[in-house]
Amino acid sequence: MTEATTLTTRTPDGALAGQAVVVIGGSSGIGLETARQAHEAGARLFITGRNRERLGKAADEVGAESAATLDLGDPVRLERVFAGLPQQFDHVLVSGGGPAYAPIAEMDFDEALRGFDEHLIGALRIARLCIGRIPAGGSLTLISGTGARRPGLGLSLAAIGTAALPAIAANAAVELAPIRVNAIAAGFVDTPLSARLLGGHLEERRAELRDTLPIRRVVGPEDVAALAVHLMTNTALTGATYDVDGGQQLLSR
Repeated sequence: MTEATTLTTRTPDGALAGQAVVVIGGSSGIGLETARQAHEAGARLFITGRNRERLGKAADEVGAESAATLDLGDPVRLERVFAGLPQQFDHVLVSGGGPAYAPIAEMDFDEALRGFDEHLIGALRIARLCIGRIPAGGSLTLISGTGARRPGLGLSLAAIGTAALPAIAANAAVELAPIRVNAIAAGFVDTPLSARLLGGHLEERRAELRDTLPIRRVVGPEDVAALAVHLMTNTALTGATYDVDGGQQLLSR
């Protein structure tokens, strides 16, 4: 857990009582923390993840009714996983791995296409699978990012995802109505994924953010999860993208 834990406002117990919540990418990081908070709010949980061992531990921790291994780049498996869910469910959160980073001169275009298929076309596949199965007022929430809103070396692929997911959410909110569709644009979040990406530079990055962010602390998965659960419970919200970055966008770099 990060230092954000004691500062995060959580959804009241019972706010999701009896509602079925599907968390794609629920075995770690933001997805797992969202599953925890949804469980505390009374939800029935159905989670997926890539790593079977980690997924099993997460399912036990949050009391999930099912835990299915899933790679969003596998559309056949995706349809099978959704076929195994209850006929109706109330909310879906799509989390998962981060974007690829590479300068154009060194870019692996096959890898780039796989990433777009997983994160962008995958979001559209999930949206289509929600049609007729989420009741009015239910929700689909997509996790995006903020890190590539400004040009930089190696950010081309990440920038495409940063721009595209909010557009997907807005269009899906119109097409899937009265299902609600939103996106969360997260800045740096102190998760196991961030630790893997930064390696030995992780603590340096944490210290930099503590010194420079307006909130004077590092954003944790608890912060993002609290917003994700709020988007499930506030039925007035659809078609928008919400930043959770501790004010990072306000900085000059």
